[in-house]
Amino acid sequence: MQTRIHPDLASLTTGLILAGGRGSRMGGIDKGLALLDGQAMVAHVIARLAPQVNGLIINANRSQARYAAFGYPVWPDQQADFAGPLAGLQAGLRHCNTPYLLTAPCDSPYLPDDLLQNLAKALQSADADLAVAATIDPGTQALQPQPVFMLLKSRLLTDLNDYLQDGGRKIEAWYRRLNYSEALFSDDDAFRNINTEEQLQQLPRRTN
Repeated sequence: MQTRIHPDLASLTTGLILAGGRGSRMGGIDKGLALLDGQAMVAHVIARLAPQVNGLIINANRSQARYAAFGYPVWPDQQADFAGPLAGLQAGLRHCNTPYLLTAPCDSPYLPDDLLQNLAKALQSADADLAVAATIDPGTQALQPQPVFMLLKSRLLTDLNDYLQDGGRKIEAWYRRLNYSEALFSDDDAFRNINTEEQLQQLPRRTN
């Protein structure tokens, strides 16, 4: 039986762009503001994510005025010392006013335009609280989770607060404790993230 997706799911979902890292492998620059085809990488992410959701939040711990210039609220981590993507997720959930939150990093400029749709199918078909994107590793053919791309119920904030308070930091260790599902995406390149200047220069240009 085909899984039915809530017709107004986009209106029930806030998008969160994770831009709170140190960018240490990129010489300490803010990766979301690095230029790709003449635009900041975060601008590419916004262009793909914004049409899928009701509104956007950006999590950033630096260059907050520059991120705010893109027209969306910017919130820093509540945790100190660049505590990783879970701290950014916590910030997003704290300021999420919809039942669902859809996440993506600032350094994956070609994320799928059906990210919400496919994650929603996985979440609803499994009656889960959280759905994570996954691809097939081209070398090993093993299932490769892409945990910074997820759709989750905003009520998970309480559980995440407790996990972080107890010293937890690993995103996979957190969500694997929960009722989660995985959504398989066929385009591995859509989830490619940029960690170095060399990777940015070598990134194949895409028009779709």
